[in-house]
Amino acid sequence: MQLVWFKRDLRIHDHPALSAAAARGPVFPLYIVEPSLVHAPDFATRHWTFIRGCLHELRTALARLGQPLVVRVGEAVDVLDQLTREWPVEAIWAHEETGNLLSYARDRAVRRWARTRGIPFYELPQNGVVRRLSSRDEWQAHWEQRMSATPASPPSVLPTLAIDPGAIPTAQDLSLPPDTLTEHQPPGETAALRLLDDFLYRRSRNYHRALSSPLTAWEGCSRLSAYLTWGALSIRTVVQKTRQRIAELNANAAPEERSWLRALTAFESRLHWRCHFIQKLEDEPEIEIRNLVRAYDGMREEHYRPDLMVAWAAGRTGYPFVDACMRALTATGWLNFRMRAMLVSFVAYDLWQHWREPALMLARRWIDYEPGIHYCQMQMQAGTSGNRTIRIYNPIKQSIDHDPEGIFIRRWVPELANIPTAYIHTPWLLDRSSQERAGCRIGRDYPAPIVDHDVAYRRARAAIAAVRARPETAQEAAAVHERHGSRRWQATRRRTSGAVTDRQLRLDL
Repeated sequence: MQLVWFKRDLRIHDHPALSAAAARGPVFPLYIVEPSLVHAPDFATRHWTFIRGCLHELRTALARLGQPLVVRVGEAVDVLDQLTREWPVEAIWAHEETGNLLSYARDRAVRRWARTRGIPFYELPQNGVVRRLSSRDEWQAHWEQRMSATPASPPSVLPTLAIDPGAIPTAQDLSLPPDTLTEHQPPGETAALRLLDDFLYRRSRNYHRALSSPLTAWEGCSRLSAYLTWGALSIRTVVQKTRQRIAELNANAAPEERSWLRALTAFESRLHWRCHFIQKLEDEPEIEIRNLVRAYDGMREEHYRPDLMVAWAAGRTGYPFVDACMRALTATGWLNFRMRAMLVSFVAYDLWQHWREPALMLARRWIDYEPGIHYCQMQMQAGTSGNRTIRIYNPIKQSIDHDPEGIFIRRWVPELANIPTAYIHTPWLLDRSSQERAGCRIGRDYPAPIVDHDVAYRRARAAIAAVRARPETAQEAAAVHERHGSRRWQATRRRTSGAVTDRQLRLDL
């Protein structure tokens, strides 16, 4: 009997661990609901709502093959120890997971336990992240090899086991608070594959133009990130189907469709960058909790302001576009990357808060919270990763550029619905009588700006410059780039004088 431990791989197609296990004997498919993870500070009920939907579909898909998914609640070592004492398990199969520090410690504990019990524990790659990578020089070749490999086929049949599959617990069963989402993405592998086809053959035509504005990104981005995060879809499937679509367009596209090729090429590059960032956390798990460049330690820690954090998290900063983005995220669990970066820039530079606390709050709000991308991007946007470019987003300019008529603002900040378009980005500049006529008194119905962006910008630039002037900062930054920098990016950067930086920072899927 082969026990397959499902984690962030909730599918049956292109599931190497399931395929390899089924080739060796009867499969015991298991998902463990771990209290330490579901009650961690980076986990939220919205995550469990999506996972639970994926588990129901996975159970049904496995049942059609002969053996439904078994679900147990408890810590991994305890559950595995009990089940392997009750059942003649020959080996345990799982995918390599690059998660948070809790899951990292959990996997190490399971490996120690398996060695003690003499049970082989096989962990197989499921994406382009390479465990125990000796040098970044080798990474691109590994990624391409894996993405080009033949996807693993699901087993044709699974022998039925005489075991109670167990209930898939509700949020209430797990003592989680109610889900606050008002819009939900449909969970599961079927929805993921349908969405992928819809993107490749319809919505992706203007992807490269649509991804920056929240007015167009909801439809123009693939919206596959949650399915990749929880493994309802393999990244290899997405890469190969994208390349297939590119080949079709190359062969048959009309002249007016040639820009579609550019859009899908841009999308494929983001799939590459997705694994690139997760690789950083795989190589250095402490990125979750400490600055990549330690010279920045102490720069913001003493400036913690809970009142500013509360206003930012509630979407009540007085900057309409910032607040609209935060409220949209809170309601839907998703936001396009440029707007994500703007939210982090605002809390890191305008409010001058350390990235760690905002990272946990945002982790709880993204449905597609992927630790490897999340913490690397938090640090990159906060300026502690050693990157040459410091991005401080001007919230007013972003608003004018990406929501010129205030359509997005009015949807998510209804207090401002009647504010004239000329003042929708800066309502505090509207005179008092006009505010009253619009039914929105600044400072009463909607807050005045909690900080002055221009003042905050100058302060942040000066503080960052002071740290960068230290000799140790440059040395640490160079070491970080040597360990984590993309060799492909460095080569391209020399040819394009830095233009690739924008491409690197956009991870919209």
